[in-house]
Amino acid sequence: MAGGVGSRFWPRSRVERPKQLLDIVSDQSMLRVTYDRLSKITEQHKIYIVAGPNLKEALQKELPEMPDSNLIVEPSGKNTAPAIGLVAALLKRDEADDVIGVFPADHLITDLDTFRDNVQVGIEFAKAEDALITFGIEPSRAATGYGYIKFDHSQASHANQIFKVERFTEKPDLESARNMVSSGDYLWNGGMFIWRISSILKALKIHLPEMYSKLEIIRAAVGRDDCQEIMEQAWSEIEGESIDYGVLEKASNVYVIKGMFDWNDVGSWDALYEIEDKDESGNILEGNIQAFNTENSLIHSKDLRIAAVGVKNMIIIKSGNAILIINRNESEQVKEVVARLKKDAEFEYL
Repeated sequence: MAGGVGSRFWPRSRVERPKQLLDIVSDQSMLRVTYDRLSKITEQHKIYIVAGPNLKEALQKELPEMPDSNLIVEPSGKNTAPAIGLVAALLKRDEADDVIGVFPADHLITDLDTFRDNVQVGIEFAKAEDALITFGIEPSRAATGYGYIKFDHSQASHANQIFKVERFTEKPDLESARNMVSSGDYLWNGGMFIWRISSILKALKIHLPEMYSKLEIIRAAVGRDDCQEIMEQAWSEIEGESIDYGVLEKASNVYVIKGMFDWNDVGSWDALYEIEDKDESGNILEGNIQAFNTENSLIHSKDLRIAAVGVKNMIIIKSGNAILIINRNESEQVKEVVARLKKDAEFEYL
């Protein structure tokens, strides 16, 4: 899934160059890193990308080896359930019931061997069971920016790696997060999934029947001269919904793999600060920066000279025609800045 806008990484992340196309965690884009990671699990011709039309050219340029037919263009962003459903519907084959994995294009995973092993566990389970499988990550702290999965210790399989899911909890307050982490009954929701095509389409039919009917219209139109017109009309009638809320929180056949690999969704500037190397003052200084008496801050500017004096615990990002100045503890609120820019129709900054 590569259609997100990465609003919490504004001003570097913009509509035409979102987070997944940026070199945030290495000298390669997050999309490229994800594509190469999945290439170690399956053949490249089996890797599909779903995103909106505004990113089509940029994605093709970033991954020139990818067949054009493997880029599935959704007419507009409708959240994860329609995107996942569209891919499943278009890949449905009468003669086979393939297992598909769903992975965001902007996660950081460095323990590739363990990741591959855990994915293989999920593939084998999906082949054997009519199951919706998600990945859970062992919490390292009481984070309020992640969703949580409560799992049933008594229903374990595959060497205690797969568990029945009891419930999902979206981004709790700090006290609730502390209680969940200390209980040992919860995992972070990693936002990655494995299931058979028939399993996810059946779940969509049960829990989001109107969406499913529109996806079936799109699937039936494939190969027709008016396919694009039919797709755009049906898509316009689909209500946006997340796969978690629309399906997984309602279904009874949901399981979680306890991911044993390192994972970070790099969801905010402060999350990036936590994983990057810092100097002796706890700073990350990228580009044309001078810093005096400055501590525990992330400052980025490739062109404009920034001089920071007496700055502590701050994020300062200059990119293009905008500058962000925000306390590290408030970095989740960058999305509110983007929301206000949209509301005020200041599209030149988006």
